[in-house]
Amino acid sequence: MPKLIERKLIILFLVATVALPMVHAATPEIVLEIRNHLFEPDIIRIPANTKVKLVIFNLDSTPEEFESYELNREKVIMGGRKAVIFIGPLSAGEYPFFGEFNPQTAVGKVIVEDENDAAE
Repeated sequence: MPKLIERKLIILFLVATVALPMVHAATPEIVLEIRNHLFEPDIIRIPANTKVKLVIFNLDSTPEEFESYELNREKVIMGGRKAVIFIGPLSAGEYPFFGEFNPQTAVGKVIVEDENDAAE
């Protein structure tokens, strides 16, 4: 019986050793707010070739639609609610986004930087 317990502990240790790096490699999360029909921050910087989770809080009482042709994303976020949008992995460059219901004020962009750009 002790050998069985020892084997289970070894297996558990090996699984934990393999799984631990995966925990650290979780998808980066960026918080974006809609306030007074503006995106805050209006510029988001992310590394190239990385999947990112955008958590968007609409702090206004009215709905807004996060839209980006370049990111191929659109999502209506009701007032006082939040939404989650995954973007990437993306190549280096700029990807504009806007609020469909307030396109004159609710504007922003995602700047994707490769490792060399981010170091400068």
